[in-house]
Amino acid sequence: MNPHLEPKNTGARRTDLCHFLGTVVLGAAGLASTTAHANTDPLSDLLSAPGSAGLGFAIRAEQSPYVGGGTRYDLLPLYLYEGKRVFLHGSRAGLKLLDEETQRVDLFLDQRFEGYADDRLPPSLAGMAERGSGLDAGVSYRYRQPWGTLQAEYLQDASRFSRGSELRLSYSYDWRSGRLALRPSLTVSARNARLNNYYYGVRPGEATATRPAYEPGSGINTTLGLYGTYELSEGWRLLGGITRTVQDGGVKASPIVGKSAQTGVFLGAAYDFGTYKGQWAQETSPTYLKVLYGKSTEDGCHLAKIITLTCASTAQVNSTRIAGVQIGKPFIEQLNGWPLDVVGYLGVLQHDDRGLAPNGLQLDAFMKAYYYGFPWSDKVKTRLGLGVGVSLAQRVPYAESSSQAARGRQTSRLLNYLDPSIDFSVGDLLGSRALKDTYLGFGVSHRSGIFGASRLLGNVNGGSNYIYTYIETVL
Repeated sequence: MNPHLEPKNTGARRTDLCHFLGTVVLGAAGLASTTAHANTDPLSDLLSAPGSAGLGFAIRAEQSPYVGGGTRYDLLPLYLYEGKRVFLHGSRAGLKLLDEETQRVDLFLDQRFEGYADDRLPPSLAGMAERGSGLDAGVSYRYRQPWGTLQAEYLQDASRFSRGSELRLSYSYDWRSGRLALRPSLTVSARNARLNNYYYGVRPGEATATRPAYEPGSGINTTLGLYGTYELSEGWRLLGGITRTVQDGGVKASPIVGKSAQTGVFLGAAYDFGTYKGQWAQETSPTYLKVLYGKSTEDGCHLAKIITLTCASTAQVNSTRIAGVQIGKPFIEQLNGWPLDVVGYLGVLQHDDRGLAPNGLQLDAFMKAYYYGFPWSDKVKTRLGLGVGVSLAQRVPYAESSSQAARGRQTSRLLNYLDPSIDFSVGDLLGSRALKDTYLGFGVSHRSGIFGASRLLGNVNGGSNYIYTYIETVL
């Protein structure tokens, strides 16, 4: 494994199909940074092999730059993929224009973890408009040598929140001893006036007797960071990092900004499926094709009730539908000799909201484990599956928007994705060798915000469930 690392950015609210497809092309999301300011992608080389995928999580804490903001905590689901031309690093995703041993050039989308929601304001920001976490489009260049790595990034707000831009220059050095790898880094960020004024300024209409109108203007931030990984086993990695950011004097002079530097810390773990060099690496590896159709469940019929069979009814009022296709490639067969396979999927769903809301597409990317060690599986192969990944909707589905509105909660197009299922071999059941690798089953398409604990997922507490029927075969 070559333990290099990466940080942040995703999510503006667009509803048109062109923006959705553009987001899909560049990637749905990327990995989050340890601070709201510097971002030189510290998880970029975490995965061990080209074409590999990984899943994990991290707990992140940082001091808020705003007066009275305290410490902000966040759960980061880590969705990782390292392809030949495409990459996904949790909150950053993009295309590799050049990828050589000493040089790399990327185009990417990245979520900016700055700003504040209007429902989580410290007293110093009372009465001010929300400053949203924007989506940056950027380009980066990295030059690596034995003496260290130089990197330059240019980012421009693509969500049209701040309309600001930022240039980041960084130096880092990679050190390794056995299973431990460390990367100290220094980043200098030149931010333009639009960016700083949006996040740290006070508009004339927001001014009070104790909070005068203010524009910090352009400025330079400096961040020191130390990132690390530790190989627990062949597949598992521990991740960690700490950063210290000193803001420009113009920002610190703002009446809503504290005077001290900000410290950010994260700690997490990730599993690298590529370590096993499994079926995905073989030219003759099979391709799974899955076609599904499903209906929304009643509000309150959540995932735990569905999989424990205490609730399996679909909605009778305001029922909506999904239909979709998923394509899968096996990553691991018989993990550690167990009857357990791991398959990576990419799926597209069409939401039919039946006139209750505009229809839209949904892109799902996930890893799925299948267990088939049941006593009867040698006669009729039966698989119990669980998929975990990320889901990006072109529009927030009606099942989510209506449920969240009734609770006074926010929504997000980007959410965590779970896909539990059970199926059986049609060929085994009918005694047909030709259909042995064809499966008929039932599953749940579940989107959720992990109980509002993740800023990457819009701090959403809620989601949707669709019970579906499917048929899957091997091509």
